[in-house]
Amino acid sequence: MSARTFLLVYPEFPDTYWSYRHALKFIGKKALMPPLGLATVAAMLPEGVECNLVDMNIEPLRSRDIAEAELVMISAMIVQKDSVLEIISRCRAADVPVALGGPYATSCHGDIEGVDYFILGEGEITLPRFLADYEAGKPAPTYHTDERPDISLAPIPRFDLLKMDYYDTLPLQYSRGCPFDCEFCDIVHLFGHKPRTKSPDQFIAELDAAHAVGFTGAVFIVDDNFIGNRREVKLLLARLAAWQKEHGHPYHISTEASIDLAEDDELLQLMVEAGFSMVFIGIESPVADSLAGAGKKQNLRRDVRESIRKIQELGIEVTGGFIIGFDTDPPDIFDLQIEFIKELAIPTAMVGLLMALPNTRLYERLLREGRILSASTGNNTHQAELNFTPKLPRDFLLAGYRRVLGAIYDPRTYFNRCLEVLRRYPHTPEETTTSMKQPIQLREVTGFIRSLLRQTFSSYGIHYLRYLFSAVRLRPALVVRIITMAIQGHHYFTITRRAERAAPAHAQNRFRQAIGRDTITAGIGNQADA
Repeated sequence: MSARTFLLVYPEFPDTYWSYRHALKFIGKKALMPPLGLATVAAMLPEGVECNLVDMNIEPLRSRDIAEAELVMISAMIVQKDSVLEIISRCRAADVPVALGGPYATSCHGDIEGVDYFILGEGEITLPRFLADYEAGKPAPTYHTDERPDISLAPIPRFDLLKMDYYDTLPLQYSRGCPFDCEFCDIVHLFGHKPRTKSPDQFIAELDAAHAVGFTGAVFIVDDNFIGNRREVKLLLARLAAWQKEHGHPYHISTEASIDLAEDDELLQLMVEAGFSMVFIGIESPVADSLAGAGKKQNLRRDVRESIRKIQELGIEVTGGFIIGFDTDPPDIFDLQIEFIKELAIPTAMVGLLMALPNTRLYERLLREGRILSASTGNNTHQAELNFTPKLPRDFLLAGYRRVLGAIYDPRTYFNRCLEVLRRYPHTPEETTTSMKQPIQLREVTGFIRSLLRQTFSSYGIHYLRYLFSAVRLRPALVVRIITMAIQGHHYFTITRRAERAAPAHAQNRFRQAIGRDTITAGIGNQADA
């Protein structure tokens, strides 16, 4: 056994809307993204330490891997909790010490047993302290800081340790922190209000390192609000656009941002020139009282429908986050959300139940009110569970939530949203951006063939074929994006069916009735629109 071998383990994610597991099979990939945090940790380890990295989302964790390690280091989010606990148990049985960091540990370390060393907060501060003490033979059980480090201290991640052939998308980080303070969000607790950024030189160096290992395709900038510091991000975007042009536009880029992105024409244009093809926006609700109560004031400053359409008309797809379960949600919130998502023409609408995460203003308020029932699982989409007592009747809320999922991910309804957003994209050759016209490569051809064979003969085959014919006739230059939306649809339909099967028997009956009713309604509406 090597005396200086550290094993870095990334726990398994459950199968959710965000996993894209059923879509990735079409293009021969095993997971959406590799663990950027652990690749960065690997770059911070001292010389003389051999580092092995195992991502359980693409390969099993072998007992031999654990036995040969001097130390096992784990980083995880709350949604990975079950897998984390399994890894800890296996390490305990093998008598190998465990160090745990990441958002799950930072928020919930008081409830986690079997961990030798907690490395909490931002790793640029706490990890070097732990490593120094560990090398000196006197590590403490917990390392914590409330400091917000200069993230330029972060090294270039060890992309060479990642088996990139198994992943669809490369994650990179540019900033941390968000200027807003939504009641339900834990970002401010984890990273603070003031957005801290890397320099353009540092970010481009990371992009160069990824390019050097041969990765091309999709890049996701994992910032919780990429545009939190607009002045700095514009400097980065100008550099990024020049880099993309110099290297032949190898990447189509996506990120997360707040809705006020639509207020800044210069920022939007720079994102287009830099090759952005998608942005996730927390839209949350069509109900103004719910937005105001949650502190989502930035969504009340202008018409959300106009803002989303403006972004779409530049060729950037909007993926939307929506929440059901606010105290001020009216009894017809389910129908309001279904219609809202249709109006916005957002194919990927991530609708979740409100979740009270630890260390959020929401959690603290509900705790004071005696309404917290359990810890959060971190999975607020198809699991259909609440960890607090809602204002609307619990069974009514859960059944209505399932009804929303069944309605928006009815295949016909989903494909009609895809067609509508295709209509909104730029039409003239001068307006059609490079990121929209993604090149057709081998994986796209393979994915299309598998899509035809699988989806044509599925239960929704007739809707799939109608969508393909209509979409290609409408926007033939966007065939890669057309196929991508079709394949993603298969994943959403699969997860929605599983959510129905996982529901209690009495809820399943209400769910099926709701799906039937909304599918018919949506079908009539879409025929009229056509």
